[in-house]
Amino acid sequence: MNNPDTEILFPMRVIPSLRDQRGDDWSKLVDLIDNLPEWDPSKIAFSSMVMKLAGCLGCSADSFRALRGCTQCSKIVIKRYKGSDKDLLNLFSDSKVEIERILEKRVKSEKVDNDM
Repeated sequence: MNNPDTEILFPMRVIPSLRDQRGDDWSKLVDLIDNLPEWDPSKIAFSSMVMKLAGCLGCSADSFRALRGCTQCSKIVIKRYKGSDKDLLNLFSDSKVEIERILEKRVKSEKVDNDM
């Protein structure tokens, strides 16, 4: 990956650049998420949502998306999203529930391991 803005997965550092890609509700969400620490489940959920929308897992070093860079790719994906801002907020909520379930499972698993 020759573009210094291209990473393997959606980088959290790009979140603030997505602020003005949609309406007020979206901007408020981006502001909220941007001010959270990187380990916060909401920030992880936001990144996961963008990764799914942008298809980060299928991006390869020589793809047009990778050559464009993560910032441009994610801005275009969010801006061109066909649903409403409310739909995006619902996707974020769904992603947050998914991340919280994963973290809850992990905590339970670690507790069982520690009890043994």
